[in-house]
Amino acid sequence: MAEVKKWIESKKVKPEAEEYEKTKREFEMAIGTPFITLKVEIPEGFEHLRAEFLSLETDGQFREEVKDLIKKRLILEKRFRETET
Repeated sequence: MAEVKKWIESKKVKPEAEEYEKTKREFEMAIGTPFITLKVEIPEGFEHLRAEFLSLETDGQFREEVKDLIKKRLILEKRFRETET
């Protein structure tokens, strides 16, 4: 247990690194295309597909499917707001 605690403590982000990441993200959002970062956990009951799940992170087709889902969601939200006003 002590080894796990040491490992976790050694992996903590240093304040300088944390500030750098914050500044880097603000710069990217101001200069580049806005983006979001999501943490997606493997769905319950799919633990046996761990390798397949982890491979989705670099799967181009999966990324395109997520982009399409986001487009549909934004269109629906826009329509919903228009009908409210």
